[in-house]
Amino acid sequence: MSRVPKPEWLRVKAHSISGLETVENMLKELHLNTVCDEAACPNRGECFGRKTATFMILGSVCTRQCTFCNVSKGKSQQVDENEPKNVAQAVKALSLKHTVITSVTRDDLPDGGAGHFVKVINAIRDTTPGVTIEVLIPDFQGDEDALKKVVDAHPDIINHNIETVPTLYKEVRPQAYYQRSLDVLKNVKRMDRTINTKSGIMLGLGEKEEQVLSVLRDLREVDCDFLTIGQYLAPSAKHHPIVEYIHPDQFKAYEKEAYQMGFLYVASGPLVRSSYMAEQALK
Repeated sequence: MSRVPKPEWLRVKAHSISGLETVENMLKELHLNTVCDEAACPNRGECFGRKTATFMILGSVCTRQCTFCNVSKGKSQQVDENEPKNVAQAVKALSLKHTVITSVTRDDLPDGGAGHFVKVINAIRDTTPGVTIEVLIPDFQGDEDALKKVVDAHPDIINHNIETVPTLYKEVRPQAYYQRSLDVLKNVKRMDRTINTKSGIMLGLGEKEEQVLSVLRDLREVDCDFLTIGQYLAPSAKHHPIVEYIHPDQFKAYEKEAYQMGFLYVASGPLVRSSYMAEQALK
């Protein structure tokens, strides 16, 4: 497939590196990973400049082979038992009011890493009681007992990204299942309706407009509260190709449709990512 030229509206503004260096130095000292770095997020400079980051726990190597993702794949790393304490220390040092915790997928662990999520949530609460916590979790291979561990820890938001339309799953998320991802969000609400649920979808992978709207309707069927919609950007030539750059007007159209469907908060735009300005959803 020929390379699709990048349009003007996808230019990322330059940001000061002073805050960026502060965050990066702290991450190195505490041996922490961020999805900002590992996923090559285009908003990394801005977020680090605001002294915020999405912490990625359970190592930096994923057990799955998603073709859109820049996170390393291969043999899993040993779980760092100091990680909960270190994440909590970073949250306090950065004076965060809202923090996002995500992870690589750890299909090699008995509970998929759910218990480690709980340890991180509890450590943050013990260290900085007032902070709101959002977790962006994997599907835990559909294990409801693992999911309940996270639900019982009662983070403010549980996010699980649907990522793309069902027909593209075999190409984009070969080890995931569309219905299983919907069930994660459905089961969170079944277990505890007071927790806000959130999901996100990427555009430009080859999906059609009606397919996107169908996914949004499916998310509302399982009472998903918050939604992010962003442009897929291929990390390299080895990843799934960009089929199309979606115009900002179309993102606005999807945002309008999503609000009409009943989502409580929608962030939709070419550079929107799952955790970008995440604190806005709770305002």
